[in-house]
Amino acid sequence: MSNKPVTPEHKYSQVRATIAISKASLRSILRNPSSVIFTLLFPLIFIIVFGFIGGGSSRFDIGFYSKSDINNPLYHSIINVENFNIEDPLTDAELDAKLEKGETDALLLITKNPPGTMPEYNVEVKTNKAKPDRSNLVKLLISQVITSFNLQLKNGQPQIVTIKQTDIEGRVFRTIDFILPGQLGFSILSAGVFGTAFVFISLKETLVIKRFFATPINRNNIVLGEAISRLIFSISGSVIIISIGHFLFGFTLINGVWTFLNMLIVSVVGLIVFLGFGFFVSNIAKNLNAVPPIANLITLPQFLLAGTFFSIDAFPAWLQPISRALPLTYLNDALRKIAFDGATIFTLPKEMLILVAWGVVIYAVTIKFFKWE
Repeated sequence: MSNKPVTPEHKYSQVRATIAISKASLRSILRNPSSVIFTLLFPLIFIIVFGFIGGGSSRFDIGFYSKSDINNPLYHSIINVENFNIEDPLTDAELDAKLEKGETDALLLITKNPPGTMPEYNVEVKTNKAKPDRSNLVKLLISQVITSFNLQLKNGQPQIVTIKQTDIEGRVFRTIDFILPGQLGFSILSAGVFGTAFVFISLKETLVIKRFFATPINRNNIVLGEAISRLIFSISGSVIIISIGHFLFGFTLINGVWTFLNMLIVSVVGLIVFLGFGFFVSNIAKNLNAVPPIANLITLPQFLLAGTFFSIDAFPAWLQPISRALPLTYLNDALRKIAFDGATIFTLPKEMLILVAWGVVIYAVTIKFFKWE
């Protein structure tokens, strides 16, 4: 009987084993209809629908500069127009920035002249030249309010309100610029939670985990292999979603490839955080049938409340603190700021720190209570 020494090429390779697990896991993901539907198909459907709808809302966002006289009936006549959404109090610089980016339709400055001076009020309306259709409509509505206000006077008195209109050079914030990052965030959330939970429960139930333990592979490499497969699948989906949004519907990538790369990096961070939620679900679920309700408790509130379809500012005041506590909110915000404002991962400390904090908490809980069987 030969007692030949074990040569390096006969040693067990943890790297090769990890790659093998990643390949097998990736094939299983691609063969799983629910993974493809929730991670890629659903987001693409919403993007296509909202992409064709465009930005044709009949409601307009308007704001008032800080020096505006708001203690007069004219101000109240304007804010009571049904088609107007009034911006929350912001600094003048913040208002100008929102108008330039196309996030606000018009800014107004109402000034009152000295007593006995006619006209009594001057109204300056500033709009975005890059959005001519919406600018013309909002100016028309404001002009109608002022005309009606002037006509209320009798005996042929002169106008008590004059209007001055100004257009600034700006950009267009389209519906797709809001919707696509939200759908991308939802795709990452679904891949991290549903994909991970289903796979690990399945591996436990089919005793594949036990078979892994009969091999020399390290347990950490099992998790790493599964994580790599989800990373490849999710990032591939992100590339498809961003590309379709940009080339078909004009989704803004303000700095081109650099913006695209930053979105992918943030997507990776988000996926790593949400993988922790998936491991947590796989730990507390007793079987495959228990995964959907538990996973939905994590994903559904975030899908509805994290600014996926609507701005959190549109929610009731009591609901907004809940929305701002969700990790998907900060992933969505980071993706939007990168795409449209030109931010990078280094200029988003708040969003990145909160995502990392969520990751630390969920992984700490998961590691403490995780069960392999």
